[in-house]
This record gives sequence, structure tokens and C-alpha cells, in this order.
Amino acid sequence: MPWTQQQLDAIEAAIASGELTVRFGDRTVTYRSMDELLRARAVIKESLAAESGTATDRFSFAQTSKG
Repeated sequence: MPWTQQQLDAIEAAIASGELTVRFGDRTVTYRSMDELLRARAVIKESLAAESGTATDRFSFAQTSKG
């Protein structure tokens, strides 16, 4: 499902107000917890970044030395 900036804005407004219910046009979604809402925001942000070509890698590498 392609996400929109308006959906991200609705999620962020819900997070800012502490609400767990978000309205997307004619749909209403009630999340079970703030953690679930934060994870939904992360998914939407990642999807929008990938669509616009500005996706960031989720990999990190440890650097070690014998010294």
C-alpha cells in the first residue's frame, strides 16, 4: 500500500496529542499502544523515503582493532 504524507501527518498528530486513534480520510484506525503507533510511523517514513529515493540503509558495521 502506498502511504501518503497526509497519513504520516495524521500519525504524527496522534503521537503529539497522545491519541491512539487516527483518521485517514474515511478510515479510522485505533492502535493498541503508543509503541505500535510509533512503529507504524517508522514504517510509513521508511516507505515514503524509499519512494522518493532518499531511503537510508538499516545496516551498521562495527569497527574493531587489535590495539
